[in-house]
Amino acid sequence: MLDKTDEIEYFAMKEAVPSLPASWYYDPAQHERELKAIWSKSWNYVCRSDTLDERLAYKTITVGNQNVVVLRDREGALKAFYNTCRHRGSVLCTEKEGKLGSALLVCPYHQWSFAADDGRLVKVSSFEEPAGFDKADYGLFPVALVEWRGCVFINLDPTAEPDPDALFHRSSENLANFPMETMVVAHTWRAEVACNWKSFWENFNECLHCPSVHPELTELVPLYGRRIVNPKDLPDWVDHEGSEDPKYRGGLRDGGETWSHDGSAQGHVIKELTEDDLARGQTYATTYPSMFIGAYPDHARIVRLLPLGPEKMELQMEWLFPQETLDDPSYDIKNVVDFAIMVVEQDSKACEISQLGLHSAPFEGGVLMPEEYHVRDFHTWVKAELGK
Repeated sequence: MLDKTDEIEYFAMKEAVPSLPASWYYDPAQHERELKAIWSKSWNYVCRSDTLDERLAYKTITVGNQNVVVLRDREGALKAFYNTCRHRGSVLCTEKEGKLGSALLVCPYHQWSFAADDGRLVKVSSFEEPAGFDKADYGLFPVALVEWRGCVFINLDPTAEPDPDALFHRSSENLANFPMETMVVAHTWRAEVACNWKSFWENFNECLHCPSVHPELTELVPLYGRRIVNPKDLPDWVDHEGSEDPKYRGGLRDGGETWSHDGSAQGHVIKELTEDDLARGQTYATTYPSMFIGAYPDHARIVRLLPLGPEKMELQMEWLFPQETLDDPSYDIKNVVDFAIMVVEQDSKACEISQLGLHSAPFEGGVLMPEEYHVRDFHTWVKAELGK
């Protein structure tokens, strides 16, 4: 008689798989390789477009060691350029965000001026233009930009073709009924984490750590207390097929409505959502290497990461709500915001202690366990990008 595990497919891996080499998490040369092969050729999340709500408003973002300015031009269109003057390389916008005083990007060093709408060089500060010099040859370097449902992405690859439908590695299909275009950023949080950027994604992609690192989260999402992310991650999943117990079916605990300290949506469930959307309780879309979206019955959360070095990264979280929710003075946004910050700070601490251990001289690399198949898939993606 066949064993049940031979008859019924489950998601977990059947064999041990080696993890990435330990040196890939701290070696400066490897970090530079990843910046060039991955970060400089991927769509990286910048901001919500409504945070650039005025014409000539701008934000700057640094991807690795490349600084880019994203702005809204005189006609209201979004544009992106390397934040570099074509004279002798000075940055143009020295602040992280602001508003241009005119429709020109003016270098603070020698006052070369570039048109905000197309980056062309408009004027120089020299008393005359020398022979052989043509302003048309010295426009700003453009950066590819695409907007998806109010989210702005850039790509440093000059051959990148904007395709909003190809942005996500983990599908955004379950976000279809969320009013992403009209939801408003109500709070932003940033922190630096002393770990390699890949460590963050590995932690995101498994729940072996959840019971010991996230006691509050596993209470809200009982399935996570079983150290898995999907009901079919264990060989005995069929024994519980059809169960209404959230420990086996997934989703939020009974009575839980959203990601918050008390699980309450405070009467503000997003009206566009279907019964299936509400039953999921949480859904995620990811685009490597820079961001994921977590969507819940009353809000959405965008998490962005940027590499600051081989062993340091920046995390940013933005919380989005329907405007009518924010207009209710009784709605306690801290119930939502503080819960997510707690979870991410717990994750950050776990990533940091993992980073410290990677430097052990005899440790050349680890091993992935059956439940870590999403980590395996992430590693496969990293290696594929490096091999291109």
